[in-house]
Amino acid sequence: MVRQMIIEDYKQVYALWKRIKGFAIRSIDDSQEGVERFLKRNPTTSVVAVEQDRVVGAILCGHDGRRGCLYHVCVDPDFRRRGIGKEMVVYCMDALKKEGINKVSLIAFTKNDIGNTFWHHVGWVERRDLNYYDFTLNTENIEAFNN
Repeated sequence: MVRQMIIEDYKQVYALWKRIKGFAIRSIDDSQEGVERFLKRNPTTSVVAVEQDRVVGAILCGHDGRRGCLYHVCVDPDFRRRGIGKEMVVYCMDALKKEGINKVSLIAFTKNDIGNTFWHHVGWVERRDLNYYDFTLNTENIEAFNN
């Protein structure tokens, strides 16, 4: 069963993230407080897949008013190849469309062969015309940037 993610799912979602090989978890953004803040800002677009009261898949999905983004797309290895990933992505896409969002993107690590194979197979287009930049917002980095 695929349904909207709620903060009460966090412990199981976090445990799932920990089981996924090569998965990157950020201490602040992926903390319970960080995920709760994300879900409050995007209350209808994130999703979990549940089998017998166990979270076996999850996607954090949100938007900025223009473009949606999928984060932390994952399915428990024991439950892959059953259509759960596609079902969750379609749920997120439908939720974004209901909010007037017409484009969605995601980030996959270049060494994530399983994920990249999946995205190519289901018709997502890999962008090679842009670079993705990251900047951690902390006092030290902001001061260094400003100098």
